Order: sequence, then C-alpha cells, then structure tokens
Amino acid sequence: MSAIAPNTIDATTARRVEQAIAGGRERMDKRQQWVEALFALLSIVTATALALLTDADRAFSLPLAAAFVVCYAGMAGVEFNVGAGYVVPTQLIFIPMLLLLPTPLVPLLVIIGALLARIPSVLRGEAVAERLVLAINDAAFAFAPAAVLVALGAQLPDWASWPAYAAAVAAQFATDALRETARAALTRIMPPRVMLSEIYEACRLDALLIPIGLLAALAAADAPAAALLVLPLVALLARFARERDAGIAQTLELGRAYRGTALLLCDLLEDDDEYTGHHTQDVVELSVKVADQLGVDEQVRSQTEMGALLHDIGKIHIPDAIINKPGPLDDEEWAVMKTHTVEGQKMLDRVGGLLGTVGLVVRASHERYDGGGYPDGLAGEAIPFEARIIAACDAYNAMTTTRPYREASDPATAAAELVRCAGTQFDPKVVEALLAEVGPLAGTDALPLAA
Repeated sequence: MSAIAPNTIDATTARRVEQAIAGGRERMDKRQQWVEALFALLSIVTATALALLTDADRAFSLPLAAAFVVCYAGMAGVEFNVGAGYVVPTQLIFIPMLLLLPTPLVPLLVIIGALLARIPSVLRGEAVAERLVLAINDAAFAFAPAAVLVALGAQLPDWASWPAYAAAVAAQFATDALRETARAALTRIMPPRVMLSEIYEACRLDALLIPIGLLAALAAADAPAAALLVLPLVALLARFARERDAGIAQTLELGRAYRGTALLLCDLLEDDDEYTGHHTQDVVELSVKVADQLGVDEQVRSQTEMGALLHDIGKIHIPDAIINKPGPLDDEEWAVMKTHTVEGQKMLDRVGGLLGTVGLVVRASHERYDGGGYPDGLAGEAIPFEARIIAACDAYNAMTTTRPYREASDPATAAAELVRCAGTQFDPKVVEALLAEVGPLAGTDALPLAA
C-alpha cells in the first residue's frame, strides 16, 4: 500500500468523496434512519444471541478484552477513502480477537470498538450523533466469521484449523456483500452496483491483512497480549492514510480550481455575447441530463459538463459582426465562424491540465456522426462521446431559441428534426436519450428513430 498521488483520483472517486464529506455532517432522511436503525437492532440482537447462547472455549479476561477493544477503536480510525465510503485495517486486530478472546463475545466487542472510534468525530462536530448507528452496522461484519468458528469448533489458534478459518473469511465476505448491498438498496443512498465496488475495495484490503492478523494470533496463542505488537504496523498505515487524504484533498482543490477557471471563461463569453452565454448555460443543463440518461461514468459526465460549458468559448475570437449578423453567413464568414472550435481548444490547451483534455471535446463539438462536420471530419465512434452529447443538445437548444436571423422553433418541430437527423448529424443513442428528456415537453414521447 502506498500514498496516492493527486492525479490518480478519478472523477468518480472525487465526486463520491466530496459527497461523503458533506454527508457526514448532515442528518439522515427518515427512510435511511429507519433502515439503519433496523439493521443496527438486528446486529445487536444477533451478536447478543451468539454471546449468550453459545459456549466459549476460552475464559473471559476483562483487561485483555478492554485492551483489544481500545486497539480496535484506534485501527478503525485509520480510514482509507475509496469514494462514498472508506476501508479500515481492522483485520489486523479482529483476527486475533476471534482466536484469543472468547469468540462468541467478539461481535459485541467489535461493536463497542466501532462506536468508540466514531465518538470523537461527533464530539469534534465532524459528524452528527445520529450517525453513530452506522458504526454498529459497519461492525456487523464480525458476526458471520465468529458464528462459523463457533459452529466448526475452531475458536482457538491452531494451524490445523485453517479450513475453518478459510470458511470464516468466505462467510465474512459473502455476508458483507449481501448486507451492504441490501442497505444501499433500501436506503437509496447509492446504487447497489456502486456499493459493490466499495465492498470490493474493503475485501481487497481485508484479504491483504488477514494473513498478518492470523500469524499474530497463532504466534500469541500462549500470550494473547503479544498480538498487540502489530500496533507499529498500524502507525505506518495511519501515515499512508494521511498521505492519501492529503492527495485526495489536493485533487479536489485542483478540480475546483479548474471548474472556477471554466466558469470565469464562460463569464467572459457572456460579457462578450449575452445570447451565447445564456445558450451555453442551457446546453450545460441539458447535456448533463442526457449524460445521466445514458448512464455514463463520472469521468464522461464531468467531461460532458465542462465541454458543454466551454463548447462556444472560441467565439470570443469571432468578430461581433459575424456573431450577431441578422441573416445567413456568406462562405467567407462561415469559414471564420467554423474556426471557433479550434480557437476554443487552443485557449484551453494554454490552461492545460483537465481543461486541456476538455479542449479535445470542444474541438469535436461540431463534428457530424456521418463525418460531414468540422474541423476534422470525424465520424461515428471516432467523435468523443462527450462531444456527440453536446452536439445534439446544442442543436436542440439552438432550434428552440430565437437567433438574430430566425425565430425559435417549437419543441415538437425541434424534436422531429433530431429524429430526422439521427444517424447522419447525430448519434442515434444520444438522440434517443435526448428525446427522453425533452419528449414530454415536445409531446413526442413516441417519435421513432430513423433506421
């Protein structure tokens, strides 16, 4: 595991991290409160039932249990952000707890440790108190492996019990996936597929740390407190976590700076040409909705939004006499107008970084699906997907707003024109998604796409 460089955080992770940071300070909605309370109650009941109804193969020691719980709380505070959630290196201490403490009691002890880890953030005002219930649910992973070890008679550290240990790990991973996916689906805080990606990251870290925790437990079979010697490794992981957080924070700040630059450029465009500025904002809104309709990933969505925001930025270099001409452009004027995508890319290339990448989208925003566009004559899949979305949304907005040389078309007429040009000027998939957004307004929900 290593520190993360700023440029290794993708747009999806960056957006989820920002949402998670903001969400920690917000109260849960009623639906999430009820779902999380129900899961927490089930977690406490099952952990208590295991503790009361099954026999332990090792005697209980309060000082030893307290030491392990405190160490667990410390490890649970070492968080590696993976998007909407985080992963923690608690397997280093959880595995020794399973084998060196009375196994039936371990799920309850893990719940206590998880709560101790969360309380400081509540006291600092970084999270609302009601979110402590999430700590109980995050600790629910401990029940399945403890139950398996009890059922298979493998509560003590012994190399010969490795099949039972493997079964316990498998049970943990499987129940984690089912439980967390169910929580995501019932609370509706994120799509289940997103939750599965978070679970994968957690399982990947656990798989790396479980062997170390097992070795610590086996080595400390006769002196359980010796398992706490893994603590220096936790200090190293805590340093990596801090470096990762610093990298994420730097990436988020850089993203905000790029967006601020884009908005400033858009303001300059609006000052230069008020119509183009308002048109741009409308295209941005529609393009993002169409991108969501298409189910694109966060990287494409972000590039679509930024590309739509800046797709006309090159018009700053076009003379006002051409921009505002109250009639059709002649060939010479049209040749000048078509340079605005190239000029836009040049401007963004000078900024560099993220906006340099967006420049490629801006350059291609007036290409046609059949290859008859400008400036490069790209066709089909060769045109960046973001540019294909922007092209259709730009055309629809242009058709439905009044320009210096013509009156606006009604939404139904504009939608019919999109259908007519699907497969020639526009990507048919994009047109279909666009119609899903504007169809109710245009009264054209059932317009068939041309074959």
